[in-house]
Amino acid sequence: MRAMRKAFALLVVLVLLAVGAGAAVAGGNVSGEISEEIITFESDGGVVVGTMVMPGEVRGKVPAVLLLHGFTGTRDELPIFEPDWTFEETMYSRTARVFAENGIATLRIDFRGSGDSTDGFTFAETTFTTQVADALAAVDFLDDQGRIGRIGVLGLSQGGLVGAVTAEAHKRVESLVLWSPVTNPVDTYKLILGEQNVLDGLNQATTHIVLPWTAIDLNQPFFIDLYHVDPIVAISDYDDPTQVIVGSGDTLVTPQPMFGEVYMTHHEGVEELVVVDGDHIFDALAGNGAPALDEAIGESLDWFQNTLGGRR
Repeated sequence: MRAMRKAFALLVVLVLLAVGAGAAVAGGNVSGEISEEIITFESDGGVVVGTMVMPGEVRGKVPAVLLLHGFTGTRDELPIFEPDWTFEETMYSRTARVFAENGIATLRIDFRGSGDSTDGFTFAETTFTTQVADALAAVDFLDDQGRIGRIGVLGLSQGGLVGAVTAEAHKRVESLVLWSPVTNPVDTYKLILGEQNVLDGLNQATTHIVLPWTAIDLNQPFFIDLYHVDPIVAISDYDDPTQVIVGSGDTLVTPQPMFGEVYMTHHEGVEELVVVDGDHIFDALAGNGAPALDEAIGESLDWFQNTLGGRR
């Protein structure tokens, strides 16, 4: 397991070096009549930046899905490496394109403290609670758009935890998809951050943490939220359709599919657990074009078309 985590970390370093190129992919018109727009809205007095992608040639209201990124991520998420180690799309730009081609709009956001949403708010200040506030504000933003009909949420990893809490808290979220969602925050973040860092974080104002792919500061409230925000409690109170997709080779939220099954155990209502042959991020960095990610996107598209509507 240690060797697999080391290999993953080295790949993430490559991603960070390439992120400037990836940012260019997300700009402009995605393809044909699909439109893409950078938007902003307020959340708890701060500014959240997002990318809205709308399908073309759709009459009336269209369903929309809010995409929530993972820990230390951004709204485009990780690049998808091809066998020659180049990339043209990221995890969420591809998801947005495929959804738009099938009549579903998307909004992907940078949580405050991440990506472009750093005006007056640092990453050190981020917590599960601040991210849930941003996600709720994003649902409100979608609700205010005249062309938007039914709303769903898709979250990756920590974004999955945030997505579960958001779905339970906002009545407009009518369908939920979770990719590799954090199930037990204490267990997962002791693995990612180190047990000593978690203990230190509970007892001091700010903790500096050196990860294999970056160095970050986190304030005490982040660590307190590990024990106070529970996505399983949230999912037990959410009875709308829920799909969970996990990778059989996940070494970060592990073991799988057991952690995915926890959501199924506590959720009441229409539900589905999908296990793909991939890692925590569905092999986006594996250099194989990420067929596992394409499977996850396809399964999620089917789910949202069945539960929210969209072109078929």
